[in-house]
Amino acid sequence: MAKQRRFFNMYLTSAISVAMVLFLIGLLGVLLLTTHSVVRRVRENMTLTVMVKPNASTQQVEDLRKVLKDAPYAKTVHYISQQDALEEHIASLGEDPTLYLGYNPLRASFEVHPIDIYARADSMSVIEQQLSSISAVDEVLYQKNIVKQLNSNLSRAYIGILIITAILLCIALVLITNTIRLQIYSKRFIIHTMSLVGATGWMIRRPFIRRNVVVGLCAGVLALVVLMGVVYYLNSRLGVLLFPLNSTNILVLTGFVLSAGLLITLLASHVATNHYLHMNANNMYRV
Repeated sequence: MAKQRRFFNMYLTSAISVAMVLFLIGLLGVLLLTTHSVVRRVRENMTLTVMVKPNASTQQVEDLRKVLKDAPYAKTVHYISQQDALEEHIASLGEDPTLYLGYNPLRASFEVHPIDIYARADSMSVIEQQLSSISAVDEVLYQKNIVKQLNSNLSRAYIGILIITAILLCIALVLITNTIRLQIYSKRFIIHTMSLVGATGWMIRRPFIRRNVVVGLCAGVLALVVLMGVVYYLNSRLGVLLFPLNSTNILVLTGFVLSAGLLITLLASHVATNHYLHMNANNMYRV
């Protein structure tokens, strides 16, 4: 009974240690998903204004509306007539230009919010050229400098996050490897004995790898439960803007954490077992 209790405590301690590391990896995954969600919203809130020529016929305007609604790059399309533009102008500036001009100088337009993947400088330039070739279009307006600056800043941000991800994964691998090595330390003489009686490397590694992969899976589940609780608390109770807890994001985060736990424990078990598998018997008394 005491031996079983020690065995259970050893693997429980290992699972908690691995879960803490996987929790940090999961937080990084939350950061990546949150960044992606914010970037998508920012890009999709960009506005592409398509100004309609004053002499465009009703049919030309309807044809242009159909072209924009059917375009693969358009998420939403909103038509602003001359009268709507005039009312917005009066509401914002408090003056009616028709009183001293005698006519409405404002033009009808379409406001297009692009899909995330098209809200980039090169794509927006191509869209501008395509729309400018339509007879009913007077000009296409969007904030080119902001689009270029945003994409440049986002590229640098993604590179920085990927570098941090790589560093944290290396740290996680070292920490989990050391945790598993301490766990296998007490079995080093058994490993050496099995090697002496002719057991192959795979036969020796298999039970350690199998147990630690189970530990990695359990640690991943534990880390996910805590992580989802933290995300839910921050989203609902504190109002902190994190990624939406929809099925896609949950599946991505679950796959990320569980894959990291399984792969890292698999690799760490292999490395830690090899450390004692190829160790000289005399050196085992010195470690």
